[in-house]
Amino acid sequence: MSSSAPPRGLRGRRDECEALDQLLVSTKASQSQVLVLRGEAGVGKSALLDYLVVNATECQTLRAAGVESEMELAFAGLHQLCLPLMGQTDRLPGPQRDALAVAFGLSAGSVPDRFLVGLAVLSLLAEAAEEQPLVCVVDDAQWLDQVSAQTLAFVARRLLAERVALVFAVRASTLGPGDDRLRGLPELVLRGLRDDDARALLESVVPGRLDERVRDRIVAETRGNPLALLELPRGLTVAELAGGFARPDARPLASQIEQSFMRRIEALPTPTQRLLLTAAAEPVGDVSLLRRAAERLDIGADAAAAAKAAGLIEFGTRARFRHPLVRSAAYRAADPGERQDVHRALAEATDPESDPDRRAWHRAQAAFEPDEAVAGELERSADRAQARGGIAAAAAFLKRATELTPDPARRGVRAVVAAQATFEAGAPDAALELLAAAEMCPLDELQRGRLARLRAQIVFARRRGGEAVPLLLDAADQLERFDDGQAREAYLEAIGSAVFAGRLGGRGGLQKVAEAARAAPPGPRPPRLVDALLDGLVARYADGYVKGAPLLKRALRAFRQEAGRNKDDIMRWLWLTWLAAGDMWDDETWHELTTHAVQTARETGALNFLPLALTYRAAVHVHAGEFDAASALIEESNAILKVTGNSHLGYARVLLLVWRGEAKASAALEAGAEWASTWGEGRAIGGRHYLDAVLYNGFGQYQDALASAERACEYDDLGLYGFALLELVEAGAHGNAPEAAAAALRRLEERTTASGTDWALGLLARSRALLSEGQTADLLYREAIQHLQRSRVAVHLARTHLVYGEWLRRENRRVDAREHLRTAYEMLQSFGAKAFAERARRELLATGETVRKRTAGTPDGLTPQEGQIARLARAGLSNSEIAARLFLSPRTVEYHLGKAFAKLAITSRHQLPQALPDQGHDHP
Repeated sequence: MSSSAPPRGLRGRRDECEALDQLLVSTKASQSQVLVLRGEAGVGKSALLDYLVVNATECQTLRAAGVESEMELAFAGLHQLCLPLMGQTDRLPGPQRDALAVAFGLSAGSVPDRFLVGLAVLSLLAEAAEEQPLVCVVDDAQWLDQVSAQTLAFVARRLLAERVALVFAVRASTLGPGDDRLRGLPELVLRGLRDDDARALLESVVPGRLDERVRDRIVAETRGNPLALLELPRGLTVAELAGGFARPDARPLASQIEQSFMRRIEALPTPTQRLLLTAAAEPVGDVSLLRRAAERLDIGADAAAAAKAAGLIEFGTRARFRHPLVRSAAYRAADPGERQDVHRALAEATDPESDPDRRAWHRAQAAFEPDEAVAGELERSADRAQARGGIAAAAAFLKRATELTPDPARRGVRAVVAAQATFEAGAPDAALELLAAAEMCPLDELQRGRLARLRAQIVFARRRGGEAVPLLLDAADQLERFDDGQAREAYLEAIGSAVFAGRLGGRGGLQKVAEAARAAPPGPRPPRLVDALLDGLVARYADGYVKGAPLLKRALRAFRQEAGRNKDDIMRWLWLTWLAAGDMWDDETWHELTTHAVQTARETGALNFLPLALTYRAAVHVHAGEFDAASALIEESNAILKVTGNSHLGYARVLLLVWRGEAKASAALEAGAEWASTWGEGRAIGGRHYLDAVLYNGFGQYQDALASAERACEYDDLGLYGFALLELVEAGAHGNAPEAAAAALRRLEERTTASGTDWALGLLARSRALLSEGQTADLLYREAIQHLQRSRVAVHLARTHLVYGEWLRRENRRVDAREHLRTAYEMLQSFGAKAFAERARRELLATGETVRKRTAGTPDGLTPQEGQIARLARAGLSNSEIAARLFLSPRTVEYHLGKAFAKLAITSRHQLPQALPDQGHDHP
């Protein structure tokens, strides 16, 4: 490939230009490209973006730039980028089209999930690229509003086979690791020019003689930064340049450059300085708005000519500063009073109908004392931002509204609302500051209760242990005098917090919380789902498992019946209902809730909730013996978490490793327990011991399994204790600890009988059989198999065939033993449960039967994502439907499907049923 020569002004950037040339070649060849140009201010990022756009022949180009003062306006950067494509939104699926319209304020509607907006943008770019390769450049991405940055990062991570290039320029050292949404994407770090290029560039802009010592000092101080080389000499006199006077300067480079621009601005006439200030305060670059504001400020037309002649700004279809640092310099050069005057003029010049939010923001910046009218306007802007899904923008509007509220009581109420929005925007520390401010205001008792609840929720979100429990109980106590519904929700949150704290919350902690919650006002009749769940969990912990089971089963039945209708409560309380269903051995509720939760999350694009739903659904697949389906969902969950930047959910992954009998499961369990301890999450410690017991039982290491199961049973963890009892019975029966096994069986009998599900009764019969003899044991094993055959938990059915076969062999009933051991081996081997399958194989060999080891799973070599897409295609979904479900573009789906076809040696979808065996259920 022949590279284009760098144009004038890009001295010393040949390698970077060649990289951009190659990016264009790959994009035109249907290989999506993402690149982050990262470097300090003035190093040449914008110039390289200009080079890319100029050389993007035969491509459509889209441009956007982050603006520091726009960071509080939701979707501002995204709208700027997508505006030229808005005429093509009719090609998008309905939910995506509607989400984009609401986000951009083009229509009213429910708050769209920001990642559904991301999918809409991905689809929009992919559709546009079908006609012509598309090059999108985003300058000053460090100043994008939060939701635009998150959305574009999502799009960047989902591009694969589209003719789309997405290139960002980001100033180095402006974002922390937690704030940099683009971290981890391919990047090109720009350094200063080499000394010879830097000297040549410097000499090209300095008239007359340049002393070599001055030249070398400037090159050294600027570290080859092109903008610094061009701008700093303007502040030096001819004598300084020619005479070798030292240039003392200890300021950071960006400040040096900005100071240089400030000196140039301060040398301009006052009207010109004021015009530049107005343009700096108006980030959109709307020339007509700038003109109207200038008239209000009595700025003459000659001011624009002087600003343009100074080389600091251009006036075309939009006002465009030469460099973002010119904008910041113009704003900083003015005193606060001048800034307020300019913002006031901009507010007066802004149309309140077409752009009420920017008008409100300018009015807020112009205010120098509390003003209820402005605060109210900001509050309405916050409502509009929240309706578009711009929670960070809403939080910023509400915070400023709080500051401008003159009435102390109203200021306190607004501070609480602002804190809620700030917390939801992912800034818990700032939310706590607002709550502290609210506490100094005269709040009524209801508001103080809400404040206390929010503070407790923040504590729970930051450390999922028992610290939040007393705070939630106190909040519930305050709220129950004024708002029964909020009080009962706070009590349920307190129980949930205590459940997670587990053994680290102290013995009797859950019972005390349940007793406190029992004193709460009764819920409405008929009860809401949240009230039914609270009543069930209160009975479970205040009265014990057996007495509490009927109420908890009734609550789970209500959730199951409402799963397809009451989507909000299903999503909000899935984390607790999932644990409660496991506690009741209720595999039907597991199946129903996770099916609807995943479907709802996909339909609404709720990517903050979808990973949790996928994790729980993956666990359902593990218990059903559908390990490949579970693996695909875990991979999808991890991919989404990588995009959203949220913490990874490790439970399903470790559960799958354990049931597969992977050696690395032990290390994963240990790491998870250590992490949980730092968070105060004692339940995870109990989970680690339970899964250790499963792992050791799979390997036939019964003494280790017994020790782990006994540690797991030291605390009654919701949804874990019963499972641990089951492992303890088997380990004790095989590990010569009959007394420990019998004691565990007695506790297990109470729970499984109270549950009454086929899963529970099957496991009870199996556990009894393990400690029985003769015909009694034989009948119990058969009873266990009959119950479990009617359940969805195939791995437990396979294990029952295994222990029954082992018992039959010890009874010298070899023919009968072979039947059940062969069934167990084939089931476990097909699942991929290697350790348990090996146990079955060894037992079969002991009966005299020859058994060959087989590789688990299908020998197709598909990656998890290829397998997932192929299974969905086998189920009849189109590429567009698969794309919407998996948050990909149709072209990327086509790419993965093509690779799957090649590996399966087929040429069409019609051949998928034969080439890709059905594991039992296509996952939702």
